[in-house]
Amino acid sequence: MAEAKWEGKASVEIAGLAAEQVWPCLEDYCNLHKWFPYLDKCDQVEGVPGKPGLVRHVSSTAKASPESDEMITRWANEKLLMIDANQKCFSYEVTDNNIGFNNYVAKIKVFPINADDQQKGCIVEWSFVTDPVPGWKFENLLSNFNYCLQYMGKKMEQTFLSTMEP
Repeated sequence: MAEAKWEGKASVEIAGLAAEQVWPCLEDYCNLHKWFPYLDKCDQVEGVPGKPGLVRHVSSTAKASPESDEMITRWANEKLLMIDANQKCFSYEVTDNNIGFNNYVAKIKVFPINADDQQKGCIVEWSFVTDPVPGWKFENLLSNFNYCLQYMGKKMEQTFLSTMEP
């Protein structure tokens, strides 16, 4: 019997930035390496920027283990399935990788903390569904996604705040 799909959701609240400030950072699909921890490269492979069908190749190189000097590269090709600037969301699927993802689809959404959006602050939500990932526990995968999203939120906030200082 096949194991059930893994479904999860991570979110980060970015109190200092409006959704309109954060969305362009995420909407720029082939610049994920600017925000995502561990990521060395994010390159366009095919398609038109900002349009469904765009494929990005992401990769990172790290030590195979803390005790080893051997370096390994982890990579994935990710295809943009849908993007909606008005709703500030997009979805993508991992089409090929050496990480262990099969049938992985994710949706990223940015929305204001307050419905009236009079105050700054937004939430970035990352939801996903995937086949179980060999060598991982669901809780560890979700914890990793949470860490990555928290890191991204802090980095965006620091980047914007540093550009606003006199």
